[in-house]
Amino acid sequence: MSELNRHQIRQAAFQSLFGLALNPTADVETTISQVLAGDPEVEWTQEIPADLTAVVDGVVAHQDELDLTISDYLSAGWTLERLNTTDLVLMRLAIYEAKFTEVPAKIAVNEALQLAHDFTDDKSRKFINGILNKALTLD
Repeated sequence: MSELNRHQIRQAAFQSLFGLALNPTADVETTISQVLAGDPEVEWTQEIPADLTAVVDGVVAHQDELDLTISDYLSAGWTLERLNTTDLVLMRLAIYEAKFTEVPAKIAVNEALQLAHDFTDDKSRKFINGILNKALTLD
């Protein structure tokens, strides 16, 4: 595999974070390596891109704050536990990038919606877009 572009890094970060959401005790580096290898049974033999590690580690480190931000914009009666894991991970990733990196909020949202196009349905994309627009004050 050659060098990853920003979109590929985000996709690998999303997939790694999704795996970690399902198995919170998993080793971060091993999870990223498995995502990069494309097969959970195969170890990635190349160096993990620093940008990818930084994003995954950043989301994990700020998860409580990210979840609080998402919770603030959920409708009454909704909790994080009720959310689809894919939707939750995509929102965590976008909010992390917008708040803790130099990625502009509009780009973070657009990238999240592009990933949502590959991993969710229209209803989820609309939901993600609504929460992110409110959380990142794009409305």
